[in-house]
Amino acid sequence: MPVLSVQSHVCLGSVGNRAAGFLLQRLGFEVWAVNSVQFSNHTGYGAWTGEATDPGTVAHLIEGVLARATPGSCQAVLSGYLGTAALGEAILAAVPRLRRENPALVYCCDPVMGDRGRGLFVQADIPMFLTERALPLADLLTPNLFELELLSGRPVRTLGDAVEAARNLAARGPKVVLVTSLRHEAGAADEIEMLAVTGSAAWRVATPLLTLDPPPGGLGDATAALFLAHYLKTSDPRRALEACAAAVFEIALETQAKSGRDLALVEAQDRAVKPRRRFAATAVT
Repeated sequence: MPVLSVQSHVCLGSVGNRAAGFLLQRLGFEVWAVNSVQFSNHTGYGAWTGEATDPGTVAHLIEGVLARATPGSCQAVLSGYLGTAALGEAILAAVPRLRRENPALVYCCDPVMGDRGRGLFVQADIPMFLTERALPLADLLTPNLFELELLSGRPVRTLGDAVEAARNLAARGPKVVLVTSLRHEAGAADEIEMLAVTGSAAWRVATPLLTLDPPPGGLGDATAALFLAHYLKTSDPRRALEACAAAVFEIALETQAKSGRDLALVEAQDRAVKPRRRFAATAVT
C-alpha cells in the first residue's frame, strides 16, 4: 500500500521522512518520499547546512512519481514540515488528483509549526496556509498542543477544552484530529496523553511521562506516521490511537536510554512494530 510522504529530510538523525518513511516501511507500506528540505541535521542542534527544496521541484517530483505509479494505487498522502506555503500548495495540488483515482485516499496533515517552550518556528504565512488551505482537505490532522491552540484560536487548559478545540477543527474538514503532547489541569504529573477526536466521539490514552534531555527531534513526525499507518490498517480511530501510543512509548523509552538529540529508531524498530506494553484508550464524554 503506497503512501506519498512529503516532509523534511536530514542526512544525520531521524526526523521528517527519515522517521516517517522508516516506520511506515516497517509496518508494511511502500513509501514514495519527496523531501521538502534537505538539511545536514535537524534544527534542534542549533546549526545546520542545506536548503529548502524549490516548490517547483517538489511539484515536478510528485508529478514524476505519479506518472509512473499505477493509477489508484496510492493509499495516503502524508505531509509534515513545510519550508514555504508555496511548497504546501504543490502538495495540495496532488490530493484531488489522487482522490479522483482512489476515492478512499487518506490525507494526513501533520501541521508542523511549533511547540510549547519553543514557540513558532516556521514562516509567518504557514499557520494561515494550514488553517485555510490544508485543514479543509485533510482526513487526519495531528497537531501537538501548541498547534491545536494556534489552529483553533482557543486556549487549552482542561481536557474538555482540548476536545472542544479538536472538534472545532474536525468541523472544518478532518475526520479525525489526533492531539499529541497533551497536558491539562487534571492530568497526572507523571503521564503524557494523546487524544483522538471525531465529530461525535473522543478517546484519550495516557502513557508514562519520560524525561528526554536533550529533547530529540522527530517524535511528532514518528507519531503522525504511526497513527496514519494504524488508521489505514484498522479504519478505527480508537484502535489506531492505542497502537500509536504503544509504539511511541517504545521509541521514547529507547531514546531515553540512548540519551541523544536523535530518536533511537533503529534500536526501537522491532518494539515499535510489536510493543511490549499496551495502553487502553478511554472514551471522553
